[in-house]
Amino acid sequence: MKIGVLALQGDVAEHLQALIAVGVDAYPVKTAAEIVGIDAMVIPGGESTTIAKLARSFDLFDLIQGRIRSGMPVYGSCAGMILLADEVTDAAKGQETFGGLAVTVRRNAFGRQVDSFETDLHFQGISDGAIKAIFIRAPWVEQIGPEVSVLAEVAAFGHNHAVAVRQGNLLATSFHPEISGDNRVHRYFVEEVCRDLVSGK
Repeated sequence: MKIGVLALQGDVAEHLQALIAVGVDAYPVKTAAEIVGIDAMVIPGGESTTIAKLARSFDLFDLIQGRIRSGMPVYGSCAGMILLADEVTDAAKGQETFGGLAVTVRRNAFGRQVDSFETDLHFQGISDGAIKAIFIRAPWVEQIGPEVSVLAEVAAFGHNHAVAVRQGNLLATSFHPEISGDNRVHRYFVEEVCRDLVSGK
């Protein structure tokens, strides 16, 4: 199984290290040929508008969107969650997403860079203790479709907000496990979301 980390902008190296640590072949991808050659993809944290614009500039946007629609497993963290969402609240003017995940997310929902924080989360599907979640200008999920499962929530501003969701082959988190030193979310992606690829089906 080959997993590509979309290498247009963002936490590319950190995701590569986490994936390699859980025992898979992981590569940075930024050309059409590289994207065609992978089995699954990670869309890293960074600037969602910049990643989308670069994907358009390099003629990759439709290819990535098509591979998502055809069922390729994809994990998006922070900006990656925004790019997988079908709808974005408070979107930048002209902002595009690859879509596929039947959710509405709010950009920068927890506040600005100075409002970044860490917390321990219980993540459905990870049973060996809470995970440390790092939120940096993070989105949250405001609405979910019936096919979407909420895997983790955070209490903020008087309400619980979904910060990790899954819909079939798509996984998204508001937070950045790639910089926490805890690789269990990446292992969950590889072993659970990419299960058919792991088993050779």
